[in-house]
Amino acid sequence: MPQTPIFSSMLGSSCSGQVQPDMGERCVDPVYQDGNLVSGSLEALIERLVPTMDYYPDRTYIFTFLLSSRVFIHPHELLAKVGQICIKQKQQLETGTEAEKLKSFAAKIIQLLKEWTETFPYDFQDEKSMKELKEIAHRITQCDEENGTVKKIISQMTQNLLMALSARSQYQEIREKFRQPVTDKGTILKTKPQSTQKDILSVCCDPLILAQQLTYIELERVSNIYPEDLMQIVSHMDSLDNHKCRGDVTKTYNLEAYDNWFNCLSMLVATEICRIVKKKQRTRMVEFFIDVARECFNIGNFNSMMAIISGMNLSPVARLKKTWSKVKTAKFDVLEHHMDPSSNFCNYRTALQGAAQRSQTANSNREKIVIPVFNLFIKDIYFLHKIHTNRLPNGQINFKKFWEISRQIHDFLTWKQVECPFEKDKKIQSYLLTAPIYSEEALFIASFESEGPENHMEKDSWKTLRTTLLNRA
Repeated sequence: MPQTPIFSSMLGSSCSGQVQPDMGERCVDPVYQDGNLVSGSLEALIERLVPTMDYYPDRTYIFTFLLSSRVFIHPHELLAKVGQICIKQKQQLETGTEAEKLKSFAAKIIQLLKEWTETFPYDFQDEKSMKELKEIAHRITQCDEENGTVKKIISQMTQNLLMALSARSQYQEIREKFRQPVTDKGTILKTKPQSTQKDILSVCCDPLILAQQLTYIELERVSNIYPEDLMQIVSHMDSLDNHKCRGDVTKTYNLEAYDNWFNCLSMLVATEICRIVKKKQRTRMVEFFIDVARECFNIGNFNSMMAIISGMNLSPVARLKKTWSKVKTAKFDVLEHHMDPSSNFCNYRTALQGAAQRSQTANSNREKIVIPVFNLFIKDIYFLHKIHTNRLPNGQINFKKFWEISRQIHDFLTWKQVECPFEKDKKIQSYLLTAPIYSEEALFIASFESEGPENHMEKDSWKTLRTTLLNRA
């Protein structure tokens, strides 16, 4: 994925993709408004993707179309159509005797394939796509058989593609197994003092350092999320065209793994708080996580911040009134203000926009960090998909919808490319990723043992939970 922003002028005429000469505003298919491409048939949009002697689509169009095309057509089918158009153009050029024009055309086709394989390597995971790619490459190499330059470039492109596919395959094979919550009665029931039990403070007592290590983990995980993974949010939805692509879509584990990380962090925060026997130490733990969340906010790591706040807002933690009465909650109130869900998380979106603007003008990787709340990011894409149809009443693809979806996805991809400026601390990360976490019922049991039930409802819940756990095989 290119580093240079390609959506900087999204609302300007540049988002139309360079319009071929003689295809101005009056063209019926595709349709333009104020210089912007808003709709078109699939065939017309594919034609705009393929370069000619006098035309090459801008990167914004290439990214948006390749990203959205999978909703309507398999990648290998799209490659086949691109190959057919290439053959026709090659044949037209061959009727003349201008070899240089043929080489120029070949160079543009190679550039398109290069951008495609680099940005969406997983489109070439199956044999059909690789076959189509090889066939196009074979025909293009015939345009420059004398010095073999084209052949060398294609060979390098193919090698890079295979390496990218191999790396992704290896990541899926070694992805961490989801941590299972602790439910063992001996671990949860506090029958003995826990003064020697290891907790997060014994591993890291500096909120800033822990926030930095959380950010390291976030960036590491988000680096394995690809644009086609995010587009599955749309392509998996029911649509007129979905029957064409649903069967071959590979289940993505990257989104699940990242979502699982958020849940594990929330449960870890709650576990660390609830399992502490002494109120003073428990209060210190709550204040520590508040400081960590605050540092995450300052860094631009909104996902970890939200996970920590979510953990402290879980019922087993929230009910610890004696503990919270000793906590200096002013900082926590500020954090909750930023994450206030009213007006569609308006406060958070303002903070995110500020972080994004800082990132654009930053001189250091530290200032470039933007990690959005992932489940809100996903919901935004889902919302865009649900409120806008894939096709207009005239049957044309609603390309204006996909401009906006691809813009948001591209922003995310830009943020994920930031190189983490913090040094990895294996000890801290090992604890964050492997420390035992309690199940929801185990959290309630630990919470009741820390601060006893206060009403009949809590007493009944406590009795039922304890009996269930003790009787469990």
